[in-house]
Amino acid sequence: MYKNPTPASAESPSPEPSPTPRLDRPGRSRLGRFGVLPRLAGTSFLVLGLFARLPLAMLTVGALTLVTTASDSYAAGGFAAGAVGIGSALGAPVLGVLADRRGQRIVLLVSAVLNTLAIAGLLVVTLTSARFTGGALALVLAAAFAMGFTCPQIGPLARVRWMAMTRGGNRSDLDTALSYEGTADELTFVLGPALVGLLAAAIAPWLPLALAAALTITLVSAFAVHRTVAFSDAAPAPADDDVALGEHTSPRRRTPLVLLPVAGMIAMGTFFGSTQTFLTAFTGHFGSAESSGLLYAVMGLSSAVAALSVAYWSPRFSHTGRWIASAAGMAVAAAALALPASIAAMVLVLLVLGIFVGPTMVTIFSIGSDVAPAHRLGTVMTLLASGIVAGTAIGSALAGTLAESTGAAAAAVVPASAAGVLLLLGVVSAVALRPARITQAAQGTA
Repeated sequence: MYKNPTPASAESPSPEPSPTPRLDRPGRSRLGRFGVLPRLAGTSFLVLGLFARLPLAMLTVGALTLVTTASDSYAAGGFAAGAVGIGSALGAPVLGVLADRRGQRIVLLVSAVLNTLAIAGLLVVTLTSARFTGGALALVLAAAFAMGFTCPQIGPLARVRWMAMTRGGNRSDLDTALSYEGTADELTFVLGPALVGLLAAAIAPWLPLALAAALTITLVSAFAVHRTVAFSDAAPAPADDDVALGEHTSPRRRTPLVLLPVAGMIAMGTFFGSTQTFLTAFTGHFGSAESSGLLYAVMGLSSAVAALSVAYWSPRFSHTGRWIASAAGMAVAAAALALPASIAAMVLVLLVLGIFVGPTMVTIFSIGSDVAPAHRLGTVMTLLASGIVAGTAIGSALAGTLAESTGAAAAAVVPASAAGVLLLLGVVSAVALRPARITQAAQGTA
C-alpha cells in the first residue's frame, strides 16, 4: 500500500489532509496495468485530465481560423496563431513556477478565469474590427498572446500529480501513468484541430474558441479542485530530492541534467512542426494541401497507441535505453519521409513513424521526472511542454523555408535531422545519468 505523500515530519493535523491513493489490488483489472490509475486517482480524474487539456489544442488553430476568416488575410491569421504559440511557450513555465510555490488549485483557478477572459477579448476584438491594420491588429495580437500566456497547463500539472501519488512506490505505476498522459496528449492534439475545423466549417468560425472558453472555465476549474490536488500541493519530503539521483542532487549538478530532457522536447517539437509543414508541402503537389492534417493525424494515432504500450515494457529496460532505442527508430523512419511518391505510401511511413514517436515522448517526460527536484516538478514539467511549443515554431520555420525554396523533399530533411538530434541527446543522457545509476546500485547493496 502506498504511503501518504505528506512528510513524516509534518504529523500535526492539517485542515485538509492529503488523501491516500487506493491501491488495494482486488484482482486483475479489465484495464490491465492501466487499472491502477482509477484506483490511484479515481475515474473522474482521468476524464477531467483528458478533456480539460482539449482547449490548449484548440487555441492556436482556432485563432488562425477566426482571424483569417474575419480579416480575409492569411498573414493576420498566421500572426495571431504565432502570438498564441509564443504566449504559451512563455506562460507555461511561469504557471509551473507559481504552481510549485502557491499550489495548483489557486493557480489553475486564476488561470482558468484569465484565459476565459482572454478568449472573450479576442472574440470581441476580432468580430468588431472592420479593418485589421494598425491598432486593430495590435489588439488582436495582444489578445492572442494573452490567450496563450494564460492557458492552463493541464498535461504537465497532471503529470506532477501522478508523480506525487506514486512517490515512494512502484516505479511501474508512474510509467503507466505517464504512458496514459502521453496518449491523452496525442489524442487531444489530433481531436482539437479536427473539432475546430468541423465547428468552424459547419456553424461559425467563432464557435471553436467560444467552446474552448466554456471548457476552460468548467473543466479546468473542476480539475483544479479535484481531490488529487492535495498530493501535488503537499510539501515534498526533504529527502525526496536525494532519492532518484544520489550525488546529483545539488542544484549545480541538477541544472544540466534538467536541460537534457528540455533540449529533447525542443527537438521533439522541431520534429512535430517540421513534419506538419513538410506534409502540407507534400500534399500540395497532389492538389490537396488541406488533407495534410489528416495525414498528420495518422502519425498521431499510431503514436498514441504506442505510448500506451510503454506501460508494459520491462522495468529492466532503462529510461535512457528506451530514449536511445525509440529515437533510433524515429531517425530511421523519419529518413524515409522523403521516399514516398504517393499519399498511400506516405500513410504507411507515417504509421510506422508514429510507433516510435509516442514512446520517445513518454520516456523524455519520465527522465524529466527523475532529474527534477521534488519541489520544482511543476516548473520542469511545464518547461518540457514549452520546449515542444518552441520547437514546433522552429521546425515550422525551417521546413517552410526549405519547402519554399527547394521543395517538399528538402523539407523532409528537418524532421529527419530533429530525430537524429533526439538520438544524440539520448546517448548524452545515458552518459550523464550513468553516475546516478552507479550511486543507486551502491546504495542498494550497502
